Amino acid sequence: MNIRYATTDDAKLLAEMGAKTFYDSFAKDNTPENIALYLEKSFSPEIQSIQLTDPQVVFLIAELEDKPVGFAKLNLNRDHKSQVNKKTMELERIYAIQEFIGKGVGRELMQACIEEAKKQGCKSLWLSVWEKNPRAISFYGKWGFKEVGSHVFMLGNDPQRDFILELEL
Repeated sequence: MNIRYATTDDAKLLAEMGAKTFYDSFAKDNTPENIALYLEKSFSPEIQSIQLTDPQVVFLIAELEDKPVGFAKLNLNRDHKSQVNKKTMELERIYAIQEFIGKGVGRELMQACIEEAKKQGCKSLWLSVWEKNPRAISFYGKWGFKEVGSHVFMLGNDPQRDFILELEL
């Protein structure tokens, strides 16, 4: 598996892969209206183009035999309220294409995210995860992430509770 940095040429790919993986993971547990609102707000080539030019954002793309199979989005210096005076990195997204879940994509992406956070001089890597996503919560726990709080995540018009998990580096 190859992990590479995304470029501005990847905006369309990231928008399509992001929308597909989010839909595949969460559509069954949410209303079509809220899913549609979230996808529209979050995944378009224009949105990804803007994010790809932000020096505080890093996208990593996982490829298997030159085919994209997942990606991660990291945000430098985006804090959650439990962090005070330390350099952190948020792991906003870590997604694998449905048919590649369980085939090491998440493991390879997570390792690359941890390495990137360390390379950037961060003291921790943090993320938020939906309280009703036990598979993801278990995955993060295996990496040593600990719950440090919670917040509201708006999925369309539906306020949902996310756990805040942090990994000290």
